[in-house]
Formats: sequence, C-alpha cells, structure tokens
Amino acid sequence: MIKKNLKLLIFTSVIILLPILAGLILWDKLPDEIPVHFNAQGAADGWAGKEFGIFGMPLFLLAVHWLCTWVTGLDPKKKNISQKSMGLVLWICPATSLFVNGIIYAYALNSKIDISTACMLFFGVLFVIIGNYIPKCKQNYSIGIKISWTLNSEKNWNYTHRLAGKVWVIGGLLIIATSFLNWVWLFAAITIIMIVIPVIGSYLYYKKENKA
Repeated sequence: MIKKNLKLLIFTSVIILLPILAGLILWDKLPDEIPVHFNAQGAADGWAGKEFGIFGMPLFLLAVHWLCTWVTGLDPKKKNISQKSMGLVLWICPATSLFVNGIIYAYALNSKIDISTACMLFFGVLFVIIGNYIPKCKQNYSIGIKISWTLNSEKNWNYTHRLAGKVWVIGGLLIIATSFLNWVWLFAAITIIMIVIPVIGSYLYYKKENKA
C-alpha cells in the first residue's frame, strides 16, 4: 500500500510538515509558551514551550499518517480499498495538521478567532466529505464501519454504508449550519446520532437477513 501510494504519501507528508516552516518563520513573533489544548468553550487550557508547540503536532501527525498507511497495507481485503478511499485517508492528517496548527498560531498571536466555531466548521465539512465517499467503500477491515454484522455480510456492509453516507452528510451540514451558535452539546448530540443510526440500522438489517 505504501509502495502503491508512495508519491501521494510523500506529498501529503510534506503538507503535514508545512506548519513547522510557518512556525519557524513566525518564531520571533510567537510567545515562549503557546497553546496546545483548548476546552469546549474554545479557550486554551494547555500550554507548552514554543519548540514543542511548533514541532510536536506535525511530527505526531506524520507518524500517525505513515502508521495508518502501513496498517492499511496489512488488510487482508486491501484489494477492495479503492484509490479514492485511500486518497481520502491520506488527506485527513494533512488537513488536520494545517487546521490545528493554524488555530494554535492564530491564538498564540492573539488573533480574534472563534476556536469553537472553527472546529465545528472543520468537522462539519469533514463529515460531509466522508459521507460522500463512504457509500462507495467496499468491504474491508481498515476503512469504514467495521462491526461484526457488516464484516460478516457484504449486503449488510453495503446497506450500512449507504445509510451512513446519507446520515453523515446531513449531520455534517447541520453542524456547519449551527456552528455559529457554539453549542457544544448540540455538536456532541449530532455526532452521537451520526454514529448510532448506522449501527442500529446495521443491526436491524442483520436481524432481517437472519429471518429470511
């Protein structure tokens, strides 16, 4: 899987590391301690030295990026993983790196940015994108909704992922539309519903399939 996607893997790895370059350029403007964690209200509640703040997150995400690619390559059904699905996986860490480090630098430089709204918008867009891709995902052990009912039945897998695609797109759009309200409880509720509905739908399909 790494060999097959090596060019894209290297390119996305460079994207992940770009915030380090930005941090070095902004070095003199950044305070000695910068935020590395935010609470539900969007206020910084965790701080670290400038060196860790600049290098820590990109390097961590780079390790996760390569680990996910390597693990996916070990999937017994990796032939079912399309290039589009793999491409989506390879772009999640780069997008996260740019977003998270952008938020960290903006906050450290006293930029007037609403962290909670920005995070909800980011996740809302991410859910919509995943919702559009997930129905096209074939049965495998790495990407998708991997519960016993979907892994043991291709029909259940297809049904569950078509349902999840619709639910995630709708849920993502709702999160985007309500992000300005900064209601963390609403974001959490929508996210939980997005997880629960496909699982329940998959189970009901499993019961129906066993009765036939």
